[in-house]
Amino acid sequence: MAGDISALQNAIGYQFKDESLLDKALTHTSSVSERSLSNERLEFFGDAVLDLIICEFIYNSYPDYSEGELTKIKGLVVSRKVCSKIAEPLKLNEHIKVGKGAEKFGSLSGSIAAGVLEALIAAVYLDSGLKQTTELVLGLFKPYIIEAAESQHQGNYKSVLQQYFQKKHGEAPVYEIVDEQGPEHHKCFQAEALWDKKSLGKGWGMNKKEAEQKAAYNALDNLNLIEEDSHSDGQVKNEMTEKYTSSSKKQCKAAECD
Repeated sequence: MAGDISALQNAIGYQFKDESLLDKALTHTSSVSERSLSNERLEFFGDAVLDLIICEFIYNSYPDYSEGELTKIKGLVVSRKVCSKIAEPLKLNEHIKVGKGAEKFGSLSGSIAAGVLEALIAAVYLDSGLKQTTELVLGLFKPYIIEAAESQHQGNYKSVLQQYFQKKHGEAPVYEIVDEQGPEHHKCFQAEALWDKKSLGKGWGMNKKEAEQKAAYNALDNLNLIEEDSHSDGQVKNEMTEKYTSSSKKQCKAAECD
């Protein structure tokens, strides 16, 4: 081990009760004669623990995000690329035990360091349980979660509106289906976004979810929270207006939804 493990424990903000777990987490398979002595099993376990913590956090933090959007966020966050970025300021490379063959490759900031981070997460879990591990993981990964979640905002106006009202008023708007038109096999719905029983905006859609998204978009537009200019915001606004008006008008024409 190249570095002092006390420095690593200070860097992650966690002191191990059983330092042998930390030692094993830092042991790459290239440095031992038997694979069972390496961190491979801990890496396997840590990957699952990391998945659980990140999935629970984004599930609870973004209730209006679809399954597909949550999957994209998780995919962006739970990745070798992000783990490598997190490992760098922790200086994991200085503490990893590797064989001479691995040392020839020089920098270990890629997959090896990322694997060690996952093994480290498993070691903390085995040493102290889920609560302590969750604090550690979120302390390291939350900036990347927020960045990934913000990348999913485009087209998810319910989430944007919710976060605005949660921050400003402490509670989120509610949605009601206030009208529906068309035959049973081709219904069109109108949703209304409400806060404190006041209308924020209405919108039509071919299903209730689409109608709520359109209502949220119109609410944001009514509140002047969507800027229209020559840059990306204006482009998004124009694209989404086209998506939610022209498309809905065409699809709902028979139901006279526009």
